[in-house]
Amino acid sequence: MFTLITWLTIIACILLIGIVLIQNPKGGGLASNFSAANQILGVNKTTEGVEKITWILAVSLLVLSLTGPFFISGSQKSGKESMMKANIENAAPSQAVPNAPASNVPAPVK
Repeated sequence: MFTLITWLTIIACILLIGIVLIQNPKGGGLASNFSAANQILGVNKTTEGVEKITWILAVSLLVLSLTGPFFISGSQKSGKESMMKANIENAAPSQAVPNAPASNVPAPVK
């Protein structure tokens, strides 16, 4: 299920990028590029449709991003946790770590 949500999130991102690039920052957008679409749908209907699609994709991206972590399986969580615990437990004790070599740089003159 997590893989499906991940793929849906990626698809929503790509579609959102495309739909934002279609829009014109001055309000023309898709309606100004296709004159035939203006005659069929009208300028207002085209820009309203693109804006609705943008909002739908943005909300779906938000929902998918927030629900994705809930579907991570328990084995993936415990696997990462157990690796971290093993790394901490197998860390070298402070006595085994050698000291840094002394620096031969003279002290600054005041």
